[in-house]
Amino acid sequence: MTYDFDEVIDRTQTDSVKWSRYGDKDVIPLWVADMDFKAAPPILDALDKVTKEGVIGYWKVPDTLVEVALKRLEERHNWKVPKEWLVWLPGMVPGLTLTCMCVGEDDDEVITTVPVYGPFMKAPLAARKKLVKVPLKEENNRWTFDFEAIKAAITPRTKVFMLCNPYNPGGTVFTKEELQTLLDICVANNIVICADEIHCDLILDETKKHISIATLSPEAAKHTVTLIAPSKTFNIAGLGCSLAVIPDDGLRAKYANMRYILEPMVSAYAYQAALAAYRDSEEWHEKLLVYLRKNHEYILKEMNAFKGFKMLPLEATYLAWIDVREAGIENLAEKLEEAGVGISEGEMFFDGKGFIRLNFGTQMSQLIEAVRRMKTILEVK
Repeated sequence: MTYDFDEVIDRTQTDSVKWSRYGDKDVIPLWVADMDFKAAPPILDALDKVTKEGVIGYWKVPDTLVEVALKRLEERHNWKVPKEWLVWLPGMVPGLTLTCMCVGEDDDEVITTVPVYGPFMKAPLAARKKLVKVPLKEENNRWTFDFEAIKAAITPRTKVFMLCNPYNPGGTVFTKEELQTLLDICVANNIVICADEIHCDLILDETKKHISIATLSPEAAKHTVTLIAPSKTFNIAGLGCSLAVIPDDGLRAKYANMRYILEPMVSAYAYQAALAAYRDSEEWHEKLLVYLRKNHEYILKEMNAFKGFKMLPLEATYLAWIDVREAGIENLAEKLEEAGVGISEGEMFFDGKGFIRLNFGTQMSQLIEAVRRMKTILEVK
């Protein structure tokens, strides 16, 4: 089947968070992590089917979706998981907060590396925990852990390490050796790892392979809450359906009970979209990756051509992380918006001052026009 990722979808009159941010201004929005591509046809067909049934009530997770999810974990993550380990959620972000709530006591500590996706900062505070931030380091042209800094940050009150893999922002796919070292540190200190793996199916570097940290050993699984979802991969973020894999019986029971007290049930639309994504949309997914890899090559070249800009190659995600500290431009995001390009400021990712994040999950024609506009205010090397 042919999929037209070059087709420009007019989202300006749809109340899209991404496209309504700038009002009536002529701004190409390249900020929030939602792509501008139509969802795969099987997903759209599944949504139509729910609508035609006409009754939008409470739904339980479909048995078929459970089977598909377990098969996917085994085939793509090399992880044979009993169905009892699964907890279904109306979104990945609530899963972060639930983990922080269910592990430890008030005022215990949660470590995360920075800069990082904003909810990593908010989840510990919402759970009445103390947030401890450890900066990533740049090494061998990629972002990775500073293990000595992580060890130094651990105290007897450290109960959770929040891991983003693949990493947002920065696009790192952590190696088995990196994950094993992190795991060893956490196990030695009885720290639970909350692993956000929402970008695990968006690998750009074909020499890299996503590894779920929980698969490294039975001990790893026991210490891990793994969060996955079809939302980013299949561009259905507006339909909240995520999955927590929790091998530890006690933690899972507490987590599942808290989930039903605090969160809405997953909708029929979300369940059916997830099923259609995982079961029927792999061809679309493969073509998407081909398109995103071309977009990445283009953006990598163009961003590094600007004076004072530095972008490392991404191993995964469609979110470029660009160091603009040497550009010497005050209020860069504001100036880019005036030129007609909307990006995310690095400050949104906490300790990311001097960086910008650019979403290239859009049509190539939009990227070309965005770069043209950027050139009106930026100097080329």
